[in-house]
Amino acid sequence: MIAAEDLIALVRNYNPKTNADLIREAYEYGREMHEGQFRKSGEPYFTHPAAVAAILTEQSLDDATIITALLHDTIEDTRSTYSDVAKRFGTEVADLVDGVTKLTNLQLSSTETKQAENFRKLFMAMSRDLRVILVKLADRLHNMRTIRAMRAEKQLQKARETMDIYAPLAGRMGMQWMREELEDLSFRVINPEGRSSIIRRFILLQKETGDVVHRITSDMRAELEKEGIDAQVFGRAKKPYSIWRKMQDKNVGFSRLSDIYGFRVITRSEAECYTALGLIHSRWRAVPGRFKDYISQPKSNGYRSIHTTVSGRDGKRVEVQIRTRQMHDVAETGVAAHWSYRDGVRSENPFAVDPARWISSLTEQLDHDDEDHEGFLETVKLEMYSDKVFCFTPKGAVVKLPKGATPLDFAYAIHTRIGSACVGAKVDGLRVPLWTRLKNGQSVEIVTAEGQTPQATWLDIATTGKAKATIRRSLRQANRDRFARLGHELARAAFENAGKTLTDKMLEKAAQTMRVESPVELMARIGSAEISARDVVQSVYPDLPAQKVAEVEERRAVVGLKHGQGFTRAPCCQPLPGERIVGLAHPGKGVQVHAIDCTALGHAHNESRDWLDLQWAEGKHPATYTVSLDMTIGNDAGVLGRICTLIGEREANISDLTFIDRKPDFYRLQMDIDVSDAEHLHSTMSVLDAESNVATVERRRDPSLDLTQPAAAE
Repeated sequence: MIAAEDLIALVRNYNPKTNADLIREAYEYGREMHEGQFRKSGEPYFTHPAAVAAILTEQSLDDATIITALLHDTIEDTRSTYSDVAKRFGTEVADLVDGVTKLTNLQLSSTETKQAENFRKLFMAMSRDLRVILVKLADRLHNMRTIRAMRAEKQLQKARETMDIYAPLAGRMGMQWMREELEDLSFRVINPEGRSSIIRRFILLQKETGDVVHRITSDMRAELEKEGIDAQVFGRAKKPYSIWRKMQDKNVGFSRLSDIYGFRVITRSEAECYTALGLIHSRWRAVPGRFKDYISQPKSNGYRSIHTTVSGRDGKRVEVQIRTRQMHDVAETGVAAHWSYRDGVRSENPFAVDPARWISSLTEQLDHDDEDHEGFLETVKLEMYSDKVFCFTPKGAVVKLPKGATPLDFAYAIHTRIGSACVGAKVDGLRVPLWTRLKNGQSVEIVTAEGQTPQATWLDIATTGKAKATIRRSLRQANRDRFARLGHELARAAFENAGKTLTDKMLEKAAQTMRVESPVELMARIGSAEISARDVVQSVYPDLPAQKVAEVEERRAVVGLKHGQGFTRAPCCQPLPGERIVGLAHPGKGVQVHAIDCTALGHAHNESRDWLDLQWAEGKHPATYTVSLDMTIGNDAGVLGRICTLIGEREANISDLTFIDRKPDFYRLQMDIDVSDAEHLHSTMSVLDAESNVATVERRRDPSLDLTQPAAAE
């Protein structure tokens, strides 16, 4: 265990004006409070708070944060109280210790609704004082370093929680070194053999190639010195988990993975960063598509650096990061740089951002949709996990979006009104479908129309939490009565399937348990497929055996059917795998499957049929399903042939073709195509929409078609 004087010496290294007496008093108080307590390893418990404090000194943090680390478990695990801590060390420290205690009690890996609520509490605590999460991250890091003392199942639970929540959070806050160590420590528990295999391959590679890092580092220094640039150059092999993730993402073996080494060039000025970039590109060949300039376009956590990948010795690819010393300090400590001390005073780093800015923007967005748990989680996880894409408005303003975002996300990022009125988009001057994935540097123009409202299909197109939450809210408001009626039928069927009778009292209890404002709102959310009817049953009867809530299913295309029950796809909406669905059971005729937003369901509300809460089975569907498209095409030679070729290239099949209208300059036609799922349909329609001679292509849905046809097994 680190001694009090050694800890104070670590603080004095960056803050000679530290209050050594107060740190010493906190050390002794914490040790006294934890007297007689031991860790799973058998060590005195206070070794843990002392180690957490030592970790935080590596980030040059202030006295209040160091003292909080020493006391962070006292209120929770000892006889100490908030008042005791406030009296001895002040309200600032007491508030921080209390904040860490509340975070410790949050179960961030619980059920979705509870997890969303706990994430809210996490971000609210962070918005009050971000130092709370800095202590919590250091606490988790030391626990992961000493995790071997825990029993195996506890190790696995903590490792997964760390990989899913704490590591991405550290990365999102700019503390990349902590993210990498947390990931690697978790990887050691979750997949020890995978990690060992990476390390063994590294050892073998070093025997074969020698010290590649030393050779490339020397070469880079020599090139920079020729031009009189005084820069530091560091190189290292990437962490085992980072390499493993690249292997999984690229689906390649270790021998085919090239960029497993990383190098950093630390210069004295921003101008020298770009000079160094030119020298490196002139000495080694740059890899196309692997260049990012975060100096001119900084990340929202203040990160600045130039990233490039070049082919080094023997054709080996290496990643190079170029930045100044001040940029490097922020890159190493992230938002913690806001509290860093140097020579006894708060460090004035021009690149350190206000740490509450990201949190406040996130919480401000969520204030408009307090009960949308799914939307909240989507927003939080996208903010924490996703890389960014930078696109431009026609006037040159920069819009930051997560990787994989679409023009629809772009529209909602500009303004909710623009997103809701969106009817099309142009990317770099060319008309593109709304589900197009945007790339860095593209210019996006949104086409709007008065009277346009969000469509249900947009939920499959949008990727950002803000866009999805706004679309859901609009759909709920526009279809509230219909969704509520549909949700009531689904809930009734689910309760009957569990051997229970649905009552108003049950609905009130379920709404209260699931933290939904009213039973009507709960029914609307079931009807819009945001909440499962089975989850509602489970909320009222938590001890009910799982098999009473839902029968064990055979491996079939649709999950939720009874044994031997067949199904047909409703002709009015032609649902596809990947879309939300509901079933209507016809006595003696089987089940008809509808898309959840099918308008024909409103006509069936008062009819005596069983409503079934269904979903498509996971995985790839070997069968193909027919979907009808309405198309308007130019009346030119060869147009229809090109369209047929495009559909064939997408591995879809044309099963029927009917001309509806023929004019001198255009044709209107209905085309039936066979596709495997919703994504297959979207990709096919995207290709057709991009064809210059296709004026419009829309999915045909006709609510007037017969709803009573018998169902046969599919």
